[in-house]
Amino acid sequence: MYDVITLGEAMVRLAAPGFGRLEQATSLEMRPGGAELNVAVACARLGMKTAWVSRLPDQPLGRFIRNKAREQGVDTEAIVWGGAAERVGVYYVEFGAAPRSSSVVYDRADAAVTRLAPGEVDWAALFAGSRHFHTSGITPALSPSLADVTREALEAAKEAGLTTSYDLNYRGKLWSPEEARRVQEPLMPLVDVLITTEEDTQVVFGISADGPTDANYEQVEASSYAQVAAQLGERFGHDIVAITLRSGASVWFNGWSSLAWQAGKFYTDTVRDLEIVDRFGGGDSFAGGFIYGLQHYDVGEALRFANAFSALKHSVPSDFAWVTRAEVEAVLRGDALRVKR
Repeated sequence: MYDVITLGEAMVRLAAPGFGRLEQATSLEMRPGGAELNVAVACARLGMKTAWVSRLPDQPLGRFIRNKAREQGVDTEAIVWGGAAERVGVYYVEFGAAPRSSSVVYDRADAAVTRLAPGEVDWAALFAGSRHFHTSGITPALSPSLADVTREALEAAKEAGLTTSYDLNYRGKLWSPEEARRVQEPLMPLVDVLITTEEDTQVVFGISADGPTDANYEQVEASSYAQVAAQLGERFGHDIVAITLRSGASVWFNGWSSLAWQAGKFYTDTVRDLEIVDRFGGGDSFAGGFIYGLQHYDVGEALRFANAFSALKHSVPSDFAWVTRAEVEAVLRGDALRVKR
């Protein structure tokens, strides 16, 4: 029924305008944002049929998020609705400029989504005829109940024959490395495609480039990140591991790239220079672009597509990737900076 189904929280994002500090603000810019909704939107904008599963309160802020998802073509029929007295999580954004970094203040405790319980979503019906399921490490971090739902969904997806992807997405403000490992390690055998960073991998699983590597990879001319991807794939049995790479000391100018591992083979892409307008949702846009790419190309081309898609997202204000497939193709051709007349 769906090309992609995602599970996770969405919040209201309130940002101080421009580069103002939150304590200076007299108004705040309001947008929706949340990792798995961002992925669903990215896939929908690329022409895929997508659905997003969550729990929202039946009140204006819950409907605001639902409406914004619908605007982007995401099916919201599987949302579980809570009472009007429940709440939506909020996160406040302050955009920095070197040497002051951007920062986030979360107000998401006891949000409606944390009350989503096993058995509330008919996964068998939702997954029937569908192709792919995606979630991230943020979801099980929000509550023990959501951790159980995450496992329930992954098991149901595998039983229904869907491919699965998981963005490790470690958030130190939500749980400790020890808790993140205890909860997520048993989930990894259910994940076909793992998306992560070297930093998150080291924090959660203790895997780094300094650890042991299989002899098959000793001759590979790849960075330490490739060693990490190989270790993850071999340890947990993932079909594909993708690692996003961000470099640069400036808040608003970064280098962006990625690599992937599949069955002992590595794929890399060029480093793209980013003049960043908004980096929130950048990793989610990579995940959405990669999921799209894997349904249309081989792993190498999927990586190139995802990298370009995510690079473009960084140029747009919003957690959502307001990007088209034609724009991605222009980047891949090398003519994206020409003035469109």
